[in-house]
Amino acid sequence: MAFAVARRKDGALVSGAPSGSRNEVLARYRHLREISKRHNEEILNLISGDAMLRQARRLGLAHGRTLILDDMEAMNYVYDLAIYTAPAGRSRAIDRFARSAGLSADSDERLVLGAMRAARFSILVVERRHHEAGLVATDLFRRTKLWLVDMGLESSMPARMMIATRLFTPEQFSMAAGAHVPFDPAMIENLSAALSRRLGQRKPIELIDDRRFAEVIYRVALAGGVMDRVAYQDLPDDD
Repeated sequence: MAFAVARRKDGALVSGAPSGSRNEVLARYRHLREISKRHNEEILNLISGDAMLRQARRLGLAHGRTLILDDMEAMNYVYDLAIYTAPAGRSRAIDRFARSAGLSADSDERLVLGAMRAARFSILVVERRHHEAGLVATDLFRRTKLWLVDMGLESSMPARMMIATRLFTPEQFSMAAGAHVPFDPAMIENLSAALSRRLGQRKPIELIDDRRFAEVIYRVALAGGVMDRVAYQDLPDDD
């Protein structure tokens, strides 16, 4: 299958060969998304309940050993940080899983896992709908454009809207790893106030790659009632 857009090493969009159809793109996306879901489930099985509770407490979603949730989908933020980040000197759960997964070198399972291990937290501005499927967005901190295929976001994100999410790129298009946070003016103000002095003084490219930055964004968003504005869903299959 050929695509209209190819990804440079820096993640920017460049012109490529003639495109496949929307149905072809979405079929590939759905296949890779199902693989990523299975990987997530297996990785979560490696994470102890105590580690999950510690992360939930840092996001204000637990007190002691008790989860405090109005919406179970708020756990997506806990899962994101538990899978993709780790304190200095400790290994990430996704890397521990990769060492024992035993996936075939030429399999889509290994392709997706490799992309997930290289996932990057990003703050995006939606530019427009992509002519095949998904969205064209700008990564504000890295100053690159990318092709994001996510059917839930395609259906709900208007142009110029900002969103924070973790992206992995198994194909010419990128995919959201799971949790996402829509931005509004109040969110930006609250985030600025919540950043520690040390984090707030870092350069943008250093800040976006600091594991603590995503945690601060999630904590501020949850305190601000983000679950009232976020729904995790995909569109039904195209006919």
